[in-house]
Amino acid sequence: MTRAGETAHGTRTDRAGAKDRTAGRVPGGPVALSTEGLPEWLDPVVRVVGTVQPVQLSRFLPPEDGAGRQSAVLVLFGEGARGPELLLMERASSLRSHAGQPSFPGGALDPEDGDPQGDGPLRAALREAEEETGLDPDGVQLFGVLPRLYIPVSGFVVTPVLGWWRAPSPVAVVDPAETARVFTVPVADLTNPGNRATAVHPSGHRGPAFLVESALVWGFTAGIIDRLLHYAGWETPWDREKQVPLDWRS
Repeated sequence: MTRAGETAHGTRTDRAGAKDRTAGRVPGGPVALSTEGLPEWLDPVVRVVGTVQPVQLSRFLPPEDGAGRQSAVLVLFGEGARGPELLLMERASSLRSHAGQPSFPGGALDPEDGDPQGDGPLRAALREAEEETGLDPDGVQLFGVLPRLYIPVSGFVVTPVLGWWRAPSPVAVVDPAETARVFTVPVADLTNPGNRATAVHPSGHRGPAFLVESALVWGFTAGIIDRLLHYAGWETPWDREKQVPLDWRS
């Protein structure tokens, strides 16, 4: 778990210095999307952004009638002591829905985020990440957006926004009532076959899962990670018969 005052990479970063880098947002102006200066290891992910189709990510797509609450998540890649990594958070165990479930930072769009069909999801992803983890958005370079997906159980239409943690800033739990912890997961652990399994819900739903950092990552978050690893060519063969049972509260 990342401690307050430390970055997810374990070193303190001066926030003023981070603001000198390419910003992920411009207050009151458009949000930048740029692939300039990204590390080479992110090239396969950039290609996924440009080629992947919605049905390749999920069978749950936004309703054609426009129903659903617009939301966004930040899929943030950084580089730590063990190489490429992803930023995740764990929901508080006291929450009514998805208690204790790891997820990307994110949430519903607010009116001030702007047009849901424009840069609204980009603003929302950065805002929610800042509110939930204390992340400094000015250290994030947004480089792509995946197709909108649908979460039937909650009615959310989710836009996954991809970013590069260009200038890491301290991250930690901001509101314990909402978040239990904030942590990073090395991509090497996510691709490790020993950390992979199939989560099985009592309803019969089955989906990819990752057992990493003392957490079980499943559901929407695991689905996005699974598809990114697959289409980026990072996936290694794993035992799809290995199952992890979920309970009805999940």
